[in-house]
Amino acid sequence: MVQNIRKLSKEEFPKQILEIPQPPKNLFIEGLFPDSSKTFLTVVGSRKYTSYGREVCEKLIEGLRGYPIVIVSGLALGLDSIAHRAAIKSGLQTIAFPGSGISRKVLYPATNVQLAEDIVKAGGALISEHEPDFRATTWSFPQRNRLMAGVSKATLIIEAEEKSGTLITARLALDYNREVYAVPGNIFSFSSFGTNRLIREGATPITKSADLLSALGFSVEKKMSDENAFLDCSNEERKVLEILREPISRDELARNVDFPIHQLNTIISLLEIKGLISEQFGEIHRVT
Repeated sequence: MVQNIRKLSKEEFPKQILEIPQPPKNLFIEGLFPDSSKTFLTVVGSRKYTSYGREVCEKLIEGLRGYPIVIVSGLALGLDSIAHRAAIKSGLQTIAFPGSGISRKVLYPATNVQLAEDIVKAGGALISEHEPDFRATTWSFPQRNRLMAGVSKATLIIEAEEKSGTLITARLALDYNREVYAVPGNIFSFSSFGTNRLIREGATPITKSADLLSALGFSVEKKMSDENAFLDCSNEERKVLEILREPISRDELARNVDFPIHQLNTIISLLEIKGLISEQFGEIHRVT
């Protein structure tokens, strides 16, 4: 496939990137850079994601459909890739900052070449400060993280282990006076140690798309009927919702289901993300 890669002039550099310490000297792009009036949101997470992380990422981004939001990520394996695909599926523009140049010959990871093409076809862009044929190195990934953090209004961390490289992007966002959001997770899950720590340190907890939209400064509209909201639930989620016709404690709920407690905790978290339940004063309430 013939690529249309061009070098941006300094006048074309995103203003947000020029504001960060040590801005890039060059930027190469394939595709269309989104209108600067849109709100840019960096979404990153662990390469070793859980099924919870995947579903949360997809549901949160799906809830942004119709808003002028651009999803930024790093084209990496794992939740970065899921974020890009969820954005495309939801009709949102998405831009990728790979750790390599953007020539197909060197694009890293090679398994995401098709995803890169899909991003460009969907009206998004691939961007790198490196020459198109530059091969990724160990230092080029943390280096590109500063561009992802700098170009966006906020960074959302879906899942991260205690010492995950994903947390580099969160730290850089804070250094650049950008907002940091994090998805709370199971306290026993290694994949949530990093995000739970970020929340303890002051990151905004995100449990549903409405939280995300509100944090980004949008007025939230209820776009789907309660009946339609249930159509997107698994059989296990519907069973929990049936039991929750009256508010009950988490322990009582556990006694009324026939699946393991770790699975129930995941289901509760996902239903909170979808805005269908809430936990208040020790009881779980069905919102709809």
